[in-house]
Amino acid sequence: MAETAADTPMGHGYEFDLVVIGGGSGGLACSKEAAKLGAKVACLDFVTPSPQGNVWGLGGTCVNVGCIPKKLMHNAGILGESFSDAREFGWKVNNEGHDWAKMVEQIQNYIGSLNWGYRVALRDNNVEYINAKGAFEDAHTIVCTKKNGKTRTITADKVVIAVGGRPKYLGVEGDKECCITSDDVFSLPKAPGKTLCVGASYISLETAGLLSALGYEVSVLVRSVFLRGFDSEMAEKIVGHMESHGVRMIRSSVPTKFEKDGDKTKVTIKNSDFGNEIVEEYDTVVIAVGRDPCTGDLGLEKAGVVPHKSGKFEAKDEQTNVPNIYAVGDVLEQRQELTPVAIQAGQLLARRLYAGATASMDYDLVPTTVFTPLEYGCVGMSEELAAETYGADNTEAYISFFKPLEWQLNHEEHNGVPVRGDNSCYLKLITNTADSERVVGLHYLGPNAGEVVQGYAVAMKCGATKAQFDTTVGIHPTVSEEFTILSVTKRSGVDAQKKGC
Repeated sequence: MAETAADTPMGHGYEFDLVVIGGGSGGLACSKEAAKLGAKVACLDFVTPSPQGNVWGLGGTCVNVGCIPKKLMHNAGILGESFSDAREFGWKVNNEGHDWAKMVEQIQNYIGSLNWGYRVALRDNNVEYINAKGAFEDAHTIVCTKKNGKTRTITADKVVIAVGGRPKYLGVEGDKECCITSDDVFSLPKAPGKTLCVGASYISLETAGLLSALGYEVSVLVRSVFLRGFDSEMAEKIVGHMESHGVRMIRSSVPTKFEKDGDKTKVTIKNSDFGNEIVEEYDTVVIAVGRDPCTGDLGLEKAGVVPHKSGKFEAKDEQTNVPNIYAVGDVLEQRQELTPVAIQAGQLLARRLYAGATASMDYDLVPTTVFTPLEYGCVGMSEELAAETYGADNTEAYISFFKPLEWQLNHEEHNGVPVRGDNSCYLKLITNTADSERVVGLHYLGPNAGEVVQGYAVAMKCGATKAQFDTTVGIHPTVSEEFTILSVTKRSGVDAQKKGC
């Protein structure tokens, strides 16, 4: 039963001050922050099974089928690659191979503990957790449908949509029946074996990279551009590194059919340049061609919410076209699909709604990292965007190739290519010369990219210039100090490769 106006904290007559639809990073952050500020809050979360039947607990994509298991598996691959480093430093290493099942069990146990922790955190913050799928009846009324089909209708003064997204499928014959996505790969009960990753997204390349590092034969099927939206030079260097370490890239091609052949999957591949078709067989096929927002079954029309044609929301300060309905996270159009972005946006929104705060989410200069075998961290503009924005004549790119000190002793090779080759890492600093050489883009390709780039994001938020980078003393010997000693520009034509320490 709905409570009376006298019973609600804000005195509006609805059962809740705030209902958050979605229990991922943004939804949880917004729910807890609003409750701490005195609002009566409910958080709905429901996971529709993937076509392969995979489901998970509270916490959303990042915790269950995204950042957390991805980075843990990525780290497993790095540990494997480090065996050759360890031998060169005197360790007597006996690499007996990798146990996929044990890794998955350990990771899933950890994720389970996080799921439970989120439920406890909601309870401790007096947020009512409703394990049900929410849909609007009107702008203030939400029908909650549980797994068993039972429904509960609740009302709210304000609503936040934080339902996130799910992987796209290609819409070609056999894709849902024969293929998996990132919703499934991190909980596979048995090793994936020979794998095809379809797509040029960071999810595709990260998955291909970690599987290759774990010892599996991997191919990547790509229609056009690698890592669209990122700096193209950095993307090509990532791909080149992966190819030299055993990942096969099938360019300018698309799958036209998937079919089961016993335990194998037969893939018909068409080359878009020449029109010829080939058929290849894999143990596992992973589709990673982007994500769709989970907004199609929310009953938006009943609430009067008008989404963008993408299914996402064009929102100013996270507010949709309906004044009492907001959105945070991956459902926002032209915003970064990143966990920390959703968390910060959700917290700031709650403070504006219930604490009289005025600070809005700043979506500019958000740092991120792609966890390919050679990690890629960046903040700000790509070289292409900087030239387009400020003009090529007003844009300078300082560059450096290098090899971390920790890799110097390793001379092992893979198919004739050094595992830890000289000048295998790369970085560049992009400046606007018409604005005191303010740094507008920072790109790093090498180990521990997230750790290296995070601090520079703070500097760039403060408007750092190239001169300020130059006068900052680097920590020696580290890879990060390279950003403080850059002197070679791309347009100079001078060789930026290192000849020694």
